Amino acid sequence: MRGAIDAPSVTDESIYSILIDLRVRRKDTMAKKAKKLRSGGDAEANSEKIKRLKNKKKDLKAKKIKAEGKASGQAEVLCTETVFEGPLFRVTRDKLIEPGGKDAVRDVVRHNGSAVILAIDNSKDKKDPWVVMERQYRHAARRFLWEVPAGKLEPGEDPLEGAKRELEEETGYRAKKWSELVEYYASPGFLAESMMVFLAEGLVPGDSRPEEDELIEMRLVKLSELVKSIEKGEIMDGKTLSSVLLYARTLQKKGRAK
Repeated sequence: MRGAIDAPSVTDESIYSILIDLRVRRKDTMAKKAKKLRSGGDAEANSEKIKRLKNKKKDLKAKKIKAEGKASGQAEVLCTETVFEGPLFRVTRDKLIEPGGKDAVRDVVRHNGSAVILAIDNSKDKKDPWVVMERQYRHAARRFLWEVPAGKLEPGEDPLEGAKRELEEETGYRAKKWSELVEYYASPGFLAESMMVFLAEGLVPGDSRPEEDELIEMRLVKLSELVKSIEKGEIMDGKTLSSVLLYARTLQKKGRAK
């Protein structure tokens, strides 16, 4: 018996290559037709045919861009303009073709990203450690909020180095042990800010150096009490909710494993 012959595999890349090949062939055919139409015949009728051929060419170009977007899984940005620029962020207006092929215009808040620090003192109680918390006024929310320490990264700054800098500046603490907890986007519908959360352990106290416009009240809170405050709706800061609850769940899993 003859051995079974494997069917050739079909990938996104092979499909894309076929589409491009067909596009080139159709483009050459349309160019020849347009040249022929210009050379003679009814001028008005030929003009309409040439117009239709040009429209087909535009459609092929749009299909090519959409095919590239589908193959890469990313949007094809056609053009972008800065509509606002301030000291903390800027806003761009992007015209694009999304991976699904939809034309869109998106306003995006561009930000360098932030480092978030869940600073833990578990020297006396590993099951229910102390958490470093800050209270400060947030004008956008029109209220004082309790939060974990965090801060904006400088352009090109390593997130871990930024986390170490922010923790020491805002609280005076340094940490002997650092590890990544989670990275997330707070509001990806319009905000490009990535927030990297670090777990800081082995705290060493020191003198804080907050910026001139920062009026920060610092307090150590038991993890169990902090979770209760979250359940009561007393903590309204997103980075604090996500980092504290994730860490508490991680501790619970470790306890069950033992």
